[in-house]
Amino acid sequence: MRKNAFSLSFLVLICLVFTSFSTPDEQDKMVLISTPMGDIKVRLYNETPLHRDNFLKLTKEGFYDGTLFHRVIPQFMVQGGDPDSKGAAPNAILGNGGPGYTLPAELNSRFIHKKGALAAARLSDQQNPEKRSSGSQFYIVQGRTYTPDILQRMVQNRNLQNRQMAFRKFLSKPENANYVERLNRCQANNDQQGMVTLEKEIEPMIEPDLAAGKVNYTQEQIDLYGTLGGTPHLDGAYTVFGEVVEGLEVLDQLAAVTIGSNDRPAEDQAMTVKVLD
Repeated sequence: MRKNAFSLSFLVLICLVFTSFSTPDEQDKMVLISTPMGDIKVRLYNETPLHRDNFLKLTKEGFYDGTLFHRVIPQFMVQGGDPDSKGAAPNAILGNGGPGYTLPAELNSRFIHKKGALAAARLSDQQNPEKRSSGSQFYIVQGRTYTPDILQRMVQNRNLQNRQMAFRKFLSKPENANYVERLNRCQANNDQQGMVTLEKEIEPMIEPDLAAGKVNYTQEQIDLYGTLGGTPHLDGAYTVFGEVVEGLEVLDQLAAVTIGSNDRPAEDQAMTVKVLD
């Protein structure tokens, strides 16, 4: 009996130790972005761990302290995180700086560009087809409201663009030159059926790209865009990794400042960022 009791106790101990190392920390991480207009409290998503951990790391290093909201577009967003903005001359063009690395995209259909969404800036699709995020630059969405009808048309257009982009990406690869030749022959001969057949043949091979960029809103998300607002045309293209939980009125004040050249505020809007316990 003593041996069995010992064995049971040992197994329980092993299970507890294993659980302590394998259970993820579900506690949401919060950061405070202080601006001349007031404070913005942001929750970082555990579901985007690469972006969450990178933002926390840079914040703890003081990377963001003294940087500016260097790009402000009313009814769209406010952008910051460029280290080159620290002490920048009034007419300096900003937005090209970073920590020297980028992050893989962490696209998640649950996280949309609603008002208050925290998302990572990045280079355009032409320069950055993998949609990798800037290592430091971010934006906070202000946006505007959209009716369900307008939102549906935007979704249809976006999914069509995503489909076209996936096909172009596939056809641009040297190993797929034979498909380009077949497409050119179909076009030269006005062979519509041949193009349909070719499209159906290629489609399974680009399914991951089609699925990654496809937008399909839930009713809750449709309602959010109709009431709270946001910038839905960015969904599926930029990584959203957090949201404002306090300070939307501060966001509105930042978005209302006087703008100079290149969407830069006429008066510097510097920030400090700290991690909240």
